[in-house]
This record gives sequence, C-alpha cells and structure tokens, in this order.
Amino acid sequence: MAGRMAVVGTGLIGGSVGLALRARGVDVVGFDHDETRLARAKQLGAISEVAATLADAVTGAELVIVAVPVGAIAGAVIAALDAGAAVVTDVGSVKGPVVAEVERARPEASARFVGGHPMAGSEQEGVDGSDATLFVGSTWTLTPTANTDERAYTLVLRTVRELGAEVVTVTPTHHDELVALVSHVPQLAASTLMDIATANEDDRRTMLRLAAGGFRDMTRIAAGHPGIWPDILATNRDAVLSALDAYVAALLHAREIVASGARDDLLSLLERARSARRNLPVGASMATDLVELRVPVPDRPGVIAEVTTLAGRLGVNVADVEIAHSLEGGRGVMVLVVAAIDAESYEAGLRDLGYHVSRTDLA
Repeated sequence: MAGRMAVVGTGLIGGSVGLALRARGVDVVGFDHDETRLARAKQLGAISEVAATLADAVTGAELVIVAVPVGAIAGAVIAALDAGAAVVTDVGSVKGPVVAEVERARPEASARFVGGHPMAGSEQEGVDGSDATLFVGSTWTLTPTANTDERAYTLVLRTVRELGAEVVTVTPTHHDELVALVSHVPQLAASTLMDIATANEDDRRTMLRLAAGGFRDMTRIAAGHPGIWPDILATNRDAVLSALDAYVAALLHAREIVASGARDDLLSLLERARSARRNLPVGASMATDLVELRVPVPDRPGVIAEVTTLAGRLGVNVADVEIAHSLEGGRGVMVLVVAAIDAESYEAGLRDLGYHVSRTDLA
C-alpha cells in the first residue's frame, strides 16, 4: 500500500487515519490550521511530513482524507479539489449537505470526491487519543452519487479496507437518516438522561453511587467530547428531528403500556428489544468464502452508485470492485467481490434492477 496520501485535520480521527496508513508503509503529509496540533501529530508519528498549506499537502497525494469538523468539511473538500487533488474523501458523520454543497460548487471536479464516514471513535480527545487500530473491525460508510468517478470510489474503498474496516455503501441522504437513529439521537438520549439524573443536587451523590451497569452503559457516550456535536446536529437537523420524533413517540407508547399495566404488551416490547439487541453484529467481518460477480453495465454516470448502494441496502459486504471498460466503448463489466453468504440476495437484487450477473466462486 506504499504511496503518498494527505490528511487534512489532525485530530482524533485524522490522527488515527494517519497512524494506520503509516503502519502500512504510506507516506502521510498532514495539514492543520492549528500548528500546535499539527506538530503534535508529527511528534506522535501520525504524519511523516508537515505541509505549510492545504495546497502543499495535496500536491502529489494519491488520496486526500479530510478530517475537519462537519461544518468545515465542504469548504476543505472544495479547496482540495481546487488545488488539484486527485481523489478526496472525508470522515464526517453527516453526508447529504456536504456532498450536495461540493457538487453544487464544483459540478465537474466533484466526481473525484467520495463522501465517507467511519463508524468508529473514542472517548479520548484529540490527536493524543489516536490509535492505528481504531478502524479494525469497524464499519466505514461510503456515499457515492451518480456523479462519482468509479476510479475514485475504488481507490477509497480499497484504502478503507486496508485499514481493517468493512465498507457499507449507501446514498448520502440514506446515510444521514440511518446515523441520526443509531448515532446522533443516542448521543442526545444519553446526554439528556445523564442531565436528568444529576439535576437534583441533593440526590446527586447518592444517585451516582447507586448507578449500576445499565445506567453506566446507556450513558457512556455522554462522556464524549461535546464540542463536535453542535455542528453535527445542526447540519443533520432534519434527519435528527425525524428520528427524535419517532423515539419520543415510542417512549410515549411505552409510558402508556406501563400506565395501563398491560403486562403482556410490556413483555412483548422487552422481548423484541432483547432479540434485536442480541442479533446486533459484534463487528463487521468479511466471510472467508468469497464470490466474484461480473455485471455488464452501460458506461454511464451513476452505475457504480446504483450497484454499490444496492449492496448497502441489502447489508452486503463488498470486498473489492472495479470496472473493466470495453475497448469499443459504451459498455463495461463491473467486477465485484462479495461474501459468499451474501451473494444470492445480491444477485437477485441486481437482476431486479435489470442487470445480468455471472458468478464465480473464489478459492
């Protein structure tokens, strides 16, 4: 995986990306407006070279990873594209508004931008909390659009998989709806519960001494760095509000069940939740048995997004993807490597979209 890549923003995630890339032999140049943080990243080995400007960081880099706060991502991506970046991705937890802004501002250059979001983090803050293994076994979302260049998508996917993560590909809007429910609302729920539990000064010390595993587990994420959340929640406001409304309605329904004393209804709710929680995957992993699917596709914008986001909707792990273009032009063959256990449902979904699929089991 040797080569040269750039990290723009050297906090916890940017630093972890840098450490992981350097552990795989990549020359990593870093840029950050905070010179103290940038120097610390160099001292910790998260980057091998300090760039004085974003343009300097971009020069000669095969891939630029933007790891700045959500509110600054679109501007940094646009600046990197303007500076001639070959391929750009980001690590922000909101995708729709960011991708839309980049495509609006730079409709042609935006083909080289692939939105991304690693579902990984730490209660530690800043570059000092960086960890080269942070992404191993995690899920990393990519959000290509009809405008995305397949070579850019393929480079980002392969880089992410080299860092030990599994890729889920969804549309930017779908991503934001999903993370509102599984990340953004849980943060608000944990913080709000912690706030309620400690609101009474007279009971605070006793309550905290009584707090058992359940309370501690549910409120653990409230200990995370609060500074990142105002931007995230503002940028993903509509999806967060929709998820909050659903959560509040569900809590009110639970309240009604408790108030009515409907024991069977309460037990049904608890059993559904228990079953769903037990079925949560422990970590993303690619099955040992792999299958190669070859899909003839028209050589047109949007094909890679259509095919790969279908995999995301079906929960299919894609280990690799490339497009072999016909010398005559007009058509190509998309080659996808997926887990054998996922192949049948994915083949069926592709055929429903009108694609012909041939399958080869890989040794």
